[in-house]
Amino acid sequence: MSHVFGRSSAPLPRAVRGEGCYIFDAAGRAYLDGSGGAAVSCLGHSDADVRAAIHRQLDEIAFAHTGFFTSEPAENLADLLAEHAPEGIERVYLLSGGSEAVEAAIKLARQYFLEIGEPGRHRLIARRQSYHGNTLGALAAGGNAWRREKYAPLLAETHHVAPCFEYRERREDESVEAYGRRAADTLEAEILRLGPETVMAFIAEPVVGATAGAVPPVPGYFARIRDICDRHGVLLILDEVMCGMGRTGTLFACEQDGVVPDIVAVAKGLGAGYMPIGAMLASARLHDAIAAGSGSFQHGHTYHGHPLAAAAGHAVLRALLERGLVTGVRTKGERLATALRAAFGQHPHVGDIRGRGLFRGVELVEDRATKRPFDPARRLHARVKAAAMDEGLIVYPAGGTVNGREGDHVLIAPPFIIEDAQIEELVGKLGRALERALA
Repeated sequence: MSHVFGRSSAPLPRAVRGEGCYIFDAAGRAYLDGSGGAAVSCLGHSDADVRAAIHRQLDEIAFAHTGFFTSEPAENLADLLAEHAPEGIERVYLLSGGSEAVEAAIKLARQYFLEIGEPGRHRLIARRQSYHGNTLGALAAGGNAWRREKYAPLLAETHHVAPCFEYRERREDESVEAYGRRAADTLEAEILRLGPETVMAFIAEPVVGATAGAVPPVPGYFARIRDICDRHGVLLILDEVMCGMGRTGTLFACEQDGVVPDIVAVAKGLGAGYMPIGAMLASARLHDAIAAGSGSFQHGHTYHGHPLAAAAGHAVLRALLERGLVTGVRTKGERLATALRAAFGQHPHVGDIRGRGLFRGVELVEDRATKRPFDPARRLHARVKAAAMDEGLIVYPAGGTVNGREGDHVLIAPPFIIEDAQIEELVGKLGRALERALA
């Protein structure tokens, strides 16, 4: 009997070794990691440079509390992130994961307005079908009904507007540009309804991940969002925990939409799975307001800025930048998209294939013509996951794609080192898994 309190009561294979794009279990079976776990393992499972960086740092110092010390790895990582961040983003707050990064972003937004003498600004607006983490503040920000349901009485007030979800939300008689403006304008309507003087921030994923399956924005959407935020004095927080750090083909996903946030959260690919690490990056304006006011950000965790984690993150980031891996994501992502469309573009139960870079989603539907989802009681996403594991493939299916209850999709986010033959292997195994799950 295992004493591990797992995600579910179902038994799991025991991972014992990683090599490149594969994980091996205790029985010696290989699994192609077609989703990087949860879009985490961008460098695969045996990167020699990252492992060496961790070993070197462990021989020097593993931990120094940030209430007393900074460290060379933390300084180096912050320098490198700031150097490559969107213009104006100059300060880096290192944490242990994505939920922590989002919590810090929300708290920073609130403290900023206290420091500049606008204490009435306390409301947060997010989007339906978003996901921002599992701690209570981040969960409150998220707009996925299924994830929120059990904890609703504990969640802080958050207001949710329409997502930018072209496949599900754009009308047939509507241009892409008109749809993007309509979706963005739901934010302005909500700000005006609440009162601009009460709204502190809007948070969104540039490319929506776990709850909807790699949904990119339509052109112009985020430019309109930035304009709305600026006109009403609202901070823009972008959650790039899943879609950032090269996953969509640029180091920061927002680069492709030509917008600069006030705060951006990153994690997952920043540590590539080698150490738990995340970061909240903020503009100089926000940092300087706190420095000139109370002088300290009233927030912190025991392990934030952890030297060992920062050393791993710095090695990962250097690998992404110096090996040309982010550029490679764009070309490999197109190969993956082409293979997915060739295999499933005419599949009777595949409604949409979408995404950017090596961040792709396949939405499953009962009827392509009407986009009708499968009955949630069928738990198709769970069947796909199990069938894929039987095929020796790790993908990231989820349910509730449409509204938090209905809809199934498969998220695909392989390591950036994936080769063409492995793309073929991934698509072939996924095809067999879908047929088994749909049978």
